[in-house]
This record gives sequence, structure tokens and C-alpha cells, in this order.
Amino acid sequence: MTDKIRVERKGAVTTLRLNDPATMNSLTPAMARALHARLVEEAKTARAIVLAGTERAFSTGANLKAAIPQDIASFDVGETLEQDYNPLMLAIRDLSIPLVSAVNGAAAGVGASIALSCDIIVAGRDAYFLEAFARIGLIPDGGATWLLTRAVGRVRAMEMMLLAEKIPAPQAFDWGLITRLVDNDAVEATAMEIAQRLAEGPSSSLALIRRAAWRAADSDFESTLGNEREWQKKAGETPDFAEGLSAFLQKRPARFNA
Repeated sequence: MTDKIRVERKGAVTTLRLNDPATMNSLTPAMARALHARLVEEAKTARAIVLAGTERAFSTGANLKAAIPQDIASFDVGETLEQDYNPLMLAIRDLSIPLVSAVNGAAAGVGASIALSCDIIVAGRDAYFLEAFARIGLIPDGGATWLLTRAVGRVRAMEMMLLAEKIPAPQAFDWGLITRLVDNDAVEATAMEIAQRLAEGPSSSLALIRRAAWRAADSDFESTLGNEREWQKKAGETPDFAEGLSAFLQKRPARFNA
């Protein structure tokens, strides 16, 4: 397990911090595996997770110096995606608790994919997002082609991927790529406030909302209606619904428990 994924716990919220400032939190396969393991482990006890980086960067993407050999003639660049990064992205999708990203500075490459796969994305005004793959003759990965086209549409996603230009946080906010734009020094406090609010919510309902939303992105309308029917039944059978309904009828705030 790498020491470059720092775990910080505050009540029901866990912050997982990419912590290699010397490389602006560029990712290695070991870091991807460690983040995957931590997400799965923390989801067993936490009720929300914040993903954060450090002051200068959320993450500048894969550490190519550490990953690419000098002789690339027979090197399979996609192998680490299959073994390390794709399982991480699927774990993010399948997580049972809400995930909030706190983005300061650069979010590039697969680092951008991780940040943008979260449920709520808080970015500082000086943050930026970059799909630089075309600059080195590769394609976006970490699910970026899926995430971007669904977040900002095919045309804007194409511009990001083909031109490989920085998208400043204010522009990303205007495009609908991120959900909150705040001052740089307020990023982590805002992300934590949101995560704490989510942690106080109906955990079973939030888990089902996440599942339904991810599934809807790949489903037709009729299938989505069917999924909503099935999962609404599950939500209605939980203590969260019983408490929520009781609170509604009694005109008081709901008190959801783990």
C-alpha cells in the first residue's frame, strides 16, 4: 500500500487525499490500486467521501516517467488501464456512498477523469481541466470519453480532447462540467460541508440514486422507468423512508441513521 494516499477522517466523512506534491500528484499504478482499496474500505464505515489533492494540483494524471519504459516497441500502454485504472473507475461508479471532489490547481489526464467522476465537483477559480492525451499521441482514458460527452455534449468534449487545451474552472462551470465554483481557499471547506450534509442524509436512498443515475446514462427511457420502479420499491422498504415520511407528516427535520 502506498503512503501517497492520505486518509483523513472527520465524523462520518472520510477525505482521501492524493499526496505527492513533488509530482503534482501524478498517479502511478500503485497509487491507483491504493485509492481503489481505500475507497472500498472507507465506504464500509463512512457515509460520504471527499477526494482531494494538494494546493497546486488535484492530479496531473498518470506519471509517464514511472510507467513508460525506454523501449516502447512492444509496450502495451493499455495494460495498466485494464489492470489498475479501469477497476478504480468502476469502483467509483459502484460506490455505495456519495463522493465529492475538491479540485485545486491542475486536474489533467486520468486525474481529471477521477475528479469528474464524482457526484459533486467543487473547483477553485484557478483550477483547470486538461485532456492532454493528443499532445503525446494517445487517447483520453479513465472513462474520459464517456464522462465528457455526457457532461458537456459531443461538440465541447471533442474540443477538449482534440485541441488538448486547458479549460479554466470558470469555463468548466459555464459548460456544466463542474457543480460548484468557489474561491481557491474555500474549496476543501465547501467540499467538506457538502459531504457532511450528504452524510446526514438517507444513506440507502443516496446509494440507490447513485445507481439509478449511472445506469440511466446508458439506458433508454423505458428501461430507466423500469429501473426507477424497481429501486423505488427498495427505497420504500428502508428505515430511511419510514423516518423521512414520519418527519414529513410531523413537520420536523428528518433524522437519518446509519
